[in-house]
Amino acid sequence: MKNSLKLLSLGWVLVLTVLACTKVADLPFYQRGSAVTLSASVATVVSTQADSNRNVVSFSWTNPKHGTDSANYKFVLSIDSAGRNFSREVTKTVMGARSTALTGRELNNILLNYGFAVGRPHSLDVKVTSSYGNNNERLESNVVRVTVSPFDDPAVLTTQNVTISPTLAVSNNPGNTFTWSRSFPGYTGNITYTLQYDSAGKNFATPRDFPVGTNLLTVTLTNFEMNETALNDGVVGGTPGRIEYRVRAVTAQGAVSFSNSVSVTINTYVPILRFYMPGGYQSATGNGTNWTPGDAPELIRDIRTEAMNKLYYIYIFLPAGAEFKVTQGRSWDINYGGTGGNLAPGGANFTVATAGVYRISIDRANMKYDIREGRMGFVGGASGAGWTPANVFPNFAMSLSERNFFVGITNFTADIWKMIDNNDWPNVDISAFNNRAYGSTGGSGSSMTINDFNNMAAIPAAGRYRVFWDGRDVNNIKYHVSPATEMRVVGNGLTGVPAWSPGASPAMTYAGAGIWTLTVALEANKDIKFLAGNDWGAFDYEDASGGSQSVGTPRRIRWEGGDNFKTPATAGTYTITLNENLQTVTIN
Repeated sequence: MKNSLKLLSLGWVLVLTVLACTKVADLPFYQRGSAVTLSASVATVVSTQADSNRNVVSFSWTNPKHGTDSANYKFVLSIDSAGRNFSREVTKTVMGARSTALTGRELNNILLNYGFAVGRPHSLDVKVTSSYGNNNERLESNVVRVTVSPFDDPAVLTTQNVTISPTLAVSNNPGNTFTWSRSFPGYTGNITYTLQYDSAGKNFATPRDFPVGTNLLTVTLTNFEMNETALNDGVVGGTPGRIEYRVRAVTAQGAVSFSNSVSVTINTYVPILRFYMPGGYQSATGNGTNWTPGDAPELIRDIRTEAMNKLYYIYIFLPAGAEFKVTQGRSWDINYGGTGGNLAPGGANFTVATAGVYRISIDRANMKYDIREGRMGFVGGASGAGWTPANVFPNFAMSLSERNFFVGITNFTADIWKMIDNNDWPNVDISAFNNRAYGSTGGSGSSMTINDFNNMAAIPAAGRYRVFWDGRDVNNIKYHVSPATEMRVVGNGLTGVPAWSPGASPAMTYAGAGIWTLTVALEANKDIKFLAGNDWGAFDYEDASGGSQSVGTPRRIRWEGGDNFKTPATAGTYTITLNENLQTVTIN
């Protein structure tokens, strides 16, 4: 047993001796190599759309002499805007080869993604990083600078039709489809497209925009919208006109491109556009439900040929802090707000700081709006103001009785006259900011004309007259004038007075400012009305309060037919005040 242990120990000694005498093989060693020297084929690149698929610049570099087969060399070409130290670099990887090139479109898209403007030179820094295929031993080259100008790479626009004849009956049907190719092919960011239009031959000197959206390559305009493009550019409704269209493309970084233009001849029709004024003031002022286009007041349409479907306005009372907008049609689909006089689709709410009567005007053709004091007054030879508008307010002013309805009583001489809504004559332009003067080609009850040479019919004899400026029918503003020499209370509710006998009924006293008063004994629960003369056929006022018998509270009046006023529930002596300017009657 002892001999066996000696033999085993000797064996281990021999093994260790052999291992100690055996040389370990060397591991492979790879040389580090050296940084390459980069060069560019040109220092300045001026390319065009025709160069899109052609190499416009090439880059080559020296051998890095890495200790491996050259097929395993890895080169990363880095490009960035000059001076940014490659913080936003764009890279291209090349394996084995010691050169590469960029086409015009590849280079263009790099510039566009940096937000560079088309047609302007910009400097780029370029370098190469060499390494083994596993990215070890990375070495950077020198930096080469190249100056490049991005070129326009526009969409190509086509139109479905070159002539259309829309009509009012099919105004909501598709009218024409425009289709275009993508601008800046190969650019990977979002592009926002807008269809622009202008009168033919103007070279888009004053284009108007029809927004399309992001990355959309087609848009269909209804017959109404096509008709509008013609009307907005001065084509008179009912006549043909040729309109040119193009596509404006804007990249996410702000580069702009315009497509070719196409023209469409449009045989126009005269549409009817209506605008409404929803807002937070509606409920408090009896103009519908707050922010509800469905029952909001309608704006007056200026029906002059040159203002048709362009200029709209309203005279209305608004409380302090009132906010509102304007909608095309009785929905929110097309709505306008704005600031600083500029009308904007979906813009900020309009607002007024103080309570009062306002004139609100929009010019949808030029996208402008105007909010000012709403007023109306008498001017002209028959008026005490004469032909000097500065003399009109306040002494010869009318009062707003209700929306688009002014009432005034004044002393006229036998002469011609007009009504005016500011203290200066209007000029010749069609705009939201213009003053307005009103005349007519007919007598009382006739439609009025705006800002022309027409005057109201001459007053036949000097005296006190009652005048209405009546725009309650937004399709037909008109005026009414009648003598205001007397006002009587008639009916079966006057104690000791024959029932319904104008000649025997008591006359009211005129107190000025459209106010008439009378103190009289009244029967309970009877009927009365007001008659501006001593016989039937004269101008008269009826009840618009719904049969109120209130005492001390103003009741609304009307003069175009209605029920009689009810006397109070208790008989007695009362003072009746008729205020024609405010269009109310109060029984105290």
